[in-house]
Amino acid sequence: MTPRPPLSMLDLESAPIGSRWPLTGVLDALPWNADGLIAAIAQRHDTGEVLMLAWMNRKALAETLASGQVCYWSRSRQQLWRKGESSGHRQRLREARLDCDGDAVLLLVEQQGPACHTGRPNCFYNAIRDGAVQIISEPIQEPTP
Repeated sequence: MTPRPPLSMLDLESAPIGSRWPLTGVLDALPWNADGLIAAIAQRHDTGEVLMLAWMNRKALAETLASGQVCYWSRSRQQLWRKGESSGHRQRLREARLDCDGDAVLLLVEQQGPACHTGRPNCFYNAIRDGAVQIISEPIQEPTP
């Protein structure tokens, strides 16, 4: 039997709806950056509100998929960051999706409490408007240290 060539994201791009691929092969095909990371966007599953951008390595993604609790990679601490572990502001995974190039993962989540360490509902409270940055959201809770 001839070995199958490695999977690429182009294989998925041209596949018909309903096609399924082994997860390991798809993860191997992702263009992880030089630090072994991929961008992860958290979005509320019920409203579509974009909550935050963080990073995942393969271990964080695997843990998230296995446990259903979102886990990121902290670039500043160089360790796994289980969202809400200390604050209680957990993210429960409802579905994970990859973008067409495989360079970002979208996490559809149930968010408990604020998503941002500033105590705001999301991390995108700095709006660029008319040549200035305007704060558009109040904290709903005290910031997390």
